[in-house]
Amino acid sequence: MKLSLEYRIKIPKIKLEKNPVLLLLHGYGSNEDDLFSFSTELPEDYYIISARAPFDMQYKSYAWYAINFDADENKFSDHNQAVESRDLIAVFIDELIANYPIDATRVTLIGFSQGAILSYAIALSYPEKVQRVVAMSGYLNPEIIKDDYLKNTFSNLKIFASHGTVDQVIPVEWGRKAKPFLENLGIATTYKEYPIGHGVSPQNFYDFKNWLLLG
Repeated sequence: MKLSLEYRIKIPKIKLEKNPVLLLLHGYGSNEDDLFSFSTELPEDYYIISARAPFDMQYKSYAWYAINFDADENKFSDHNQAVESRDLIAVFIDELIANYPIDATRVTLIGFSQGAILSYAIALSYPEKVQRVVAMSGYLNPEIIKDDYLKNTFSNLKIFASHGTVDQVIPVEWGRKAKPFLENLGIATTYKEYPIGHGVSPQNFYDFKNWLLLG
């Protein structure tokens, strides 16, 4: 089935009339196989769909948007590409609901690093499409959220955010800013830190899985 993004899918073992979905969004330079390795450990009543980012970096590496460096090695994100990916994922969610018996009221994004940054942007831009977000090792970038997002209603949105305290790629200080930002919007937010670098520890996985099971 050809949709806007390439993806891998695991069909739920427990079939309902309409099943919830976990949409996995990988980090910069990775691919759809990365987070899909979690799929055997995730709840069996979910569709588990791992999307591939649209920008090809060669050698099975993909990005949701480019990251560029200037002569002084300052890092710049391509916000135009990020917004393009944000809207592409929003369309992809609609396509999944149209093509699979997915419960549109139970869509969860699970993003790592760049995938987490996009997850925040999608949820705040399109809260009618997403009910829960797991954002690991990312940060909230207001510049890639839709301009009029404050008009949105966030009452159905819940967020689990996590970060490694010794993250060498995205500083933990950046990750910490998400919780006060989200709570200021009235969004129920759980934030946890782990003594790791840029990755997902077993405890992090266990915690977000339990959070998912609590609904």
